[in-house]
Amino acid sequence: MQRITILGATGSIGVSTLEVLALHPDRYAVYALTAHSSVAQLAAQCARWRPEVAVVGTAAAAAELSALLRSTGTNTEVAYGEAALCAVASGPRCDAVMAAIVGAAGLAPTLAAARAGKKVLLANKEALVMSGQLFIDTVHASGAVLLPIDSEHNAIFQCLPHDFDRSRVAPGIARILLTASGGPFLNRAVASLASVTPDEAVAHPKWVMGRKISVDSATMMNKGLEVIEAHWLFGVPASSIEVVIHPQSVIHSMVAYVDGSVLAQLGNPDMRTPIAHALAYPDRIASGVAPLDLTTIGNLAFEQPDLDRFPCLKLAYDALRCGNAAPALLNAANEVAVEAFLAGRIGFRMIDQLIARVMDHLPVVAVTEIDALLEQDRLARTLTHSLIPT
Repeated sequence: MQRITILGATGSIGVSTLEVLALHPDRYAVYALTAHSSVAQLAAQCARWRPEVAVVGTAAAAAELSALLRSTGTNTEVAYGEAALCAVASGPRCDAVMAAIVGAAGLAPTLAAARAGKKVLLANKEALVMSGQLFIDTVHASGAVLLPIDSEHNAIFQCLPHDFDRSRVAPGIARILLTASGGPFLNRAVASLASVTPDEAVAHPKWVMGRKISVDSATMMNKGLEVIEAHWLFGVPASSIEVVIHPQSVIHSMVAYVDGSVLAQLGNPDMRTPIAHALAYPDRIASGVAPLDLTTIGNLAFEQPDLDRFPCLKLAYDALRCGNAAPALLNAANEVAVEAFLAGRIGFRMIDQLIARVMDHLPVVAVTEIDALLEQDRLARTLTHSLIPT
């Protein structure tokens, strides 16, 4: 019986994880559930799953959650704050951690889980984008098991040799092909993107995701972050990672080999598939996802991304090639810019413009420990806020 901590239990990944766990009560138990401010939803999850611990973001949210749990007779312990997140991710009663907190806020608890040698199911790409070598070094030092949850990286993982070791590029691998849906604006006139509204940007044609991730998909920053994540997960250079637009989202990614073979992982666009794969790895368990019916798909289309339409993708490649703290600066500027866009403070095309200005302005320094990394994150956020019109 594996005891699972879900960081970000009320988000789309957290909810999907609980749906998979519900299919296998003989294999999994919930140790801890966390959410920042969705107290009512978290209380309902606690009443259903009876975790030992629930963690929220603030003291006020903790008080509200405690009252709701008392009213349902749920004996779950309630805690709050970053230290509590790290504790439930690294504690001895936790076997595996679903790291699904969006953004930089997920870095500390995800790193704590890795440092404690846990089985880390990584859905928070920003943690690896920000910390890069620090995170990978922690995984190697502790003996943690790192399994990707992003559908693309999970697909790549499934297409790699069974004995793949990221510390050395496996012989015979030529390229990693990251597929991208192209988001809601793949065929919209580029000149009209300046007038995109937040509601339009979060209306993804294939995937049901949170608002921040949906905007990242619309700008293709999400794919840019995945390029950086793929570099660290699989130990391949930027020159060997290619993004391919695939609007049907049936092929989730591919690995090309030097003999001309291309191995692909296919499936319906549902995050329960990679979640089930990582939970049970190296075994296979049912995910609840409908079988893929190839006869109903029709055509599968592929095209190269247009960097005039998706400048955020180029910015991410630039940050990866630059190295050091550049990906952390990119991520911080993007988080602030997307938040401002969703709040109606800037236009859609100003997201990439702000990121580019921050990347041009701040010097890129080498970082060898977490405090220095967080300082670079702080500097980028401060500068981005200062560039947003008041």
